[in-house]
Amino acid sequence: MIISLGLDHRAVHLRDFIIERLEAIEFEVLDRGASDATPVDYPDIAKKVAKDIKTMKANFGILGCRTGIGMSIAANKFQGIRAALVHSETDVQLAREHNDANIMCIAGETMTPELLEKMLDIFFEAEFEGGRHERRLSKIVEFEFSQK
Repeated sequence: MIISLGLDHRAVHLRDFIIERLEAIEFEVLDRGASDATPVDYPDIAKKVAKDIKTMKANFGILGCRTGIGMSIAANKFQGIRAALVHSETDVQLAREHNDANIMCIAGETMTPELLEKMLDIFFEAEFEGGRHERRLSKIVEFEFSQK
């Protein structure tokens, strides 16, 4: 499994933890920034991760900024991206099972390593349920193609 990771300067403190955790379960990590606390523009990082998913260089993505909101908004501008801002184990479970999320967005300001570890496990273990959720996702895909 290949994971594209993008954290801005307000979430970079979680970088080493995430990389170590993913490598421990034998996932390959594409580190798309940031590498330190020097301010960066989160849309640039979200774009790199979204493109990794779209071009199938990565199976899933993880994005983080201070609140996770900006990363989520930026990533969701790309066709085929379903970036979910998650704050709890339940959020992660439902994002995967009901929304087939392919990017998990986190809030660097409030995320703890303990919670993040649980959320990572859930994100990569949960599977899309399909059924009524497939019908709803199809409507979202229609939006992507109908907007000019």
